[in-house]
Amino acid sequence: MVTRRATTDEVAIAVFSRAPVAGETKTRLIPALGAVAAARLQRQLTLRALAVAQRAAIGSVCLWCAPDERQRFFRAVHRRCRVALRPQAAGDLGQRMAAAFAADSGPLLLIGCDCPALRPADLQAAAAALRDEAAGGPDAVFIPAEDGGYVLIGLRRPQPSLFAGIDWGGERVMAQTRARLASAGLRWLELPALWDVDRVEDLWRLAGFEELAAWSG
Repeated sequence: MVTRRATTDEVAIAVFSRAPVAGETKTRLIPALGAVAAARLQRQLTLRALAVAQRAAIGSVCLWCAPDERQRFFRAVHRRCRVALRPQAAGDLGQRMAAAFAADSGPLLLIGCDCPALRPADLQAAAAALRDEAAGGPDAVFIPAEDGGYVLIGLRRPQPSLFAGIDWGGERVMAQTRARLASAGLRWLELPALWDVDRVEDLWRLAGFEELAAWSG
C-alpha cells in the first residue's frame, strides 16, 4: 500500500511507537522507574511525539505500531489524534524502518517517541531540506542523538542500504550510517543533535521537562 500525497510540497511523517504495556516497553528504565511507570512514560512520550508531528503541519502523520495496531492504546490514539495506524514490519529496527520508507511514495520523515526535546520547528527544518531539489540538495536529513544514534531520519526516496548491518541500540549507529551514506554516494544534512530517553542516566533531564505531563491526560 502506497501513501498518496495531497500536494507535491507535502512531506509525510512516520512516528514509530511500541504499545505502553508494563514490562514490555522502556525495559532499560524499569530498574529506576518500575514497569508501570515506564509504560506510563512511553504513553506520554508517544502522545507528545504525535502532537509535535501534527503541529509541524508539513504533511500527513502516520503512527507505526508495535507489536501491531490492534493494541487498545493505539486504537484510542487513532480516535483521539485522528492519525492513520499501520503495523510495524517484522525484523530488527532497520528492517522495520526500511519497510516504512518503502511503503511511502515521496519524501518522508521518520521519528521515534524517545526525544522530548524534538520541536515542530525541527521537523519543519528537516522537511525544508528534503524539498530542496536544487543541485547539491540533500538526499537525506538527520537529527543525531547525543548518545550516538539519531532521533530523526528523512529521505527523499527509499534507501534500503542505510538500514543494513547497523548495530541498533549502540553508540555507533550514526557513525555507521554516515559510512553507508558515503558508500552509496548520497548527500546528507545533519541538524543539531538532541537528547533522547533510552537509559537510566537520561532520566534526570526529564525532571525539569514538565510539559510531558500535558500529554498524559
